[in-house]
Amino acid sequence: MGRLFLINLEGRIYTCKFCRTHLALYEDIVSKTFHSRHGKAYLFNKVVNVSLGETEERPMMTGLHTVADIYCVGCGSIVGWKYPMKKTRSTRKENLYLNGTKCQVLMVAIIGSTMEHM
Repeated sequence: MGRLFLINLEGRIYTCKFCRTHLALYEDIVSKTFHSRHGKAYLFNKVVNVSLGETEERPMMTGLHTVADIYCVGCGSIVGWKYPMKKTRSTRKENLYLNGTKCQVLMVAIIGSTMEHM
């Protein structure tokens, strides 16, 4: 497998609940209103120390979406999912408006993580 190089974050961070690998910064939260079959999920515009699974169509509360699971590189646990960017920019998840400003974001929902202050 080789040597694992992890990115360490500073400040208020979210970590994998199993191995405490750093995943995201509090400042990168886009929304806290997401839910998954496993419970509450947060939507981030940037995450680290994850690997991407296969893309698939998945039924969610808001309809059928194309998503790919993301895995913690520290322990291999599923920590959330990603909405892959499409060539067209027509969906809410790809064109997000914050305070009236259009933002291009990488949408990733993290489930079951813990927050720490580093």
